[in-house]
Amino acid sequence: MRRILCALLCAALLIPLLPLRAVTAEGTSPTLRVLLKRFAFTDRIDLQVDGTYAVSFGQSAVSLPRGCSAVVQVRQDQLTLSVQGMNIQCGARAVFRRYASGGALSGLRIQGGTSVYPGDLTLTVVGGQVQAVLSLAVEDYLLGVLAWEMSEDFPLEALKAQAVCARTYALSHLAPQRDWDVTDTTNDQVFRGVEEVGGRCAQAVRETAGVVGMYNGLMATCYYSASNGGRTELPGNVWGGASPAYYTVKDDPYDLENPESVVLRTRIAKTGDIPAGLQAFLWERMKPVLRENRLSEEEDCFRVNQVSELRLEGKQLVITFAFLARAVINPLEEEEELTLTGTPVPRATAQALSEWRQSSPVTLTLPVNTPLLQAMKLSIAGTESPVVRIVEEENAFLAESRRYGHGVGMSQRGAQWMASHYGASFDQILAFYYPGLTLMVGGTSVAPLPTAPEQLFATPGPSASPTPRPTLMPVSTGSLPCGSYLASVEGVADDSSLNLRAEPNAVAEILMRLYKHQLLIVLSVCDDPAWVHVKTDSAEGYVKAEFLERVE
Repeated sequence: MRRILCALLCAALLIPLLPLRAVTAEGTSPTLRVLLKRFAFTDRIDLQVDGTYAVSFGQSAVSLPRGCSAVVQVRQDQLTLSVQGMNIQCGARAVFRRYASGGALSGLRIQGGTSVYPGDLTLTVVGGQVQAVLSLAVEDYLLGVLAWEMSEDFPLEALKAQAVCARTYALSHLAPQRDWDVTDTTNDQVFRGVEEVGGRCAQAVRETAGVVGMYNGLMATCYYSASNGGRTELPGNVWGGASPAYYTVKDDPYDLENPESVVLRTRIAKTGDIPAGLQAFLWERMKPVLRENRLSEEEDCFRVNQVSELRLEGKQLVITFAFLARAVINPLEEEEELTLTGTPVPRATAQALSEWRQSSPVTLTLPVNTPLLQAMKLSIAGTESPVVRIVEEENAFLAESRRYGHGVGMSQRGAQWMASHYGASFDQILAFYYPGLTLMVGGTSVAPLPTAPEQLFATPGPSASPTPRPTLMPVSTGSLPCGSYLASVEGVADDSSLNLRAEPNAVAEILMRLYKHQLLIVLSVCDDPAWVHVKTDSAEGYVKAEFLERVE
């Protein structure tokens, strides 16, 4: 298999790698406006200032030195700023403007989080709630995208390919006609602020500074997803409309070979030992047949006992099966004496049922959609167009589904495998996923922050309060569940964290971040021994075992 993949990679590398060309000479990185939706703000936003800021509203401004806390609330459709004992009416719009203050990174920490949001924050009242838009240089924005769209443990070349995709996507969505360009969610790209500026993600951004994808002289839109399931997809097949020529449908052996790509499997025995969900799914669709043949329509009177065919026809599943069913005989009746009158009356009791009856084979053609995949235990959350495969074995059918996301453009798992297993560079990765794309260099430098107005900051502002540090969650260690043990998060840097995920895989939803020295109860080792099931008094999920140390 590896020899075949090496040949495929070599074929991919024969695609001419187009030269990097300058779009603007020594230009600065464009400004991007990010609508912060992830926090789901209502009528309040809590901020911690990690830098030098001033709040401007109308014709007025108030200085906010590094370290102070601020709360902005909506009261009667107006913003009220509360900071160190002062309440200031700001009208319907306030801008937290950042000034030069020294240090590697400055910005705002939002809603008690530890990530820094580097930029100017504009707050407005929309529908009685706070709308927050962060304006920052695209290169700074990417620092808060790569760590969440991939992670620090991805190979550098894969991260560099991700940086080019994310930069191109962001710049292709500049929308001066509205108040923001992109959101901070998966509707665009996940952006959760910046936690460090010296790691591998930051290196990837720095080493691809300004590089974007172009096609026929126009900015491309580089879609990407976590895993394409071994086959790339066209935008038009997912969202409708035309598909640009730099997208194509083709096999992706790199995603397919990566053991971290998401895959679900269900084995359906030919003797009819099928998942309960599929049993119920078929029963629902067989009710008209049961009714027509005067058989019971009750679920417990229907049982699939033989599956002779299971195959795919395009986006439909063809299944041929036989079933056992029972017919309803006339209800039994017995007499019951009424308490008040003493008069005997007939009362219907349980229905009498026939013996089980064997059906002839029945063939159904079913659309491969979410209800069917859920019934077969093949539904992958977040997958818009799964890649499904059926393999017939001697005594069963093996059904398999792959893909996490839409499958259009670059597969993050494919890029990871190309870089780590085959040594592909970022431009080779991009050439495989976006054939014909031209890489060009635009503005690379981040414009210097303005100097704080001396007059504004000459007057003492609110006193500073300490920057919050993450609080470790409590863990009750009195009586541990049988077979469990205590462990501590130790394999992360002091200023980094460990992802607690909803499922034991690297693309599952991140429930929260665990910080160094956090105690955990390890409940069990998962089927994939690289992952363990853990809990605290207030959270439960899955983490990679390599970052834990057992506490004796």
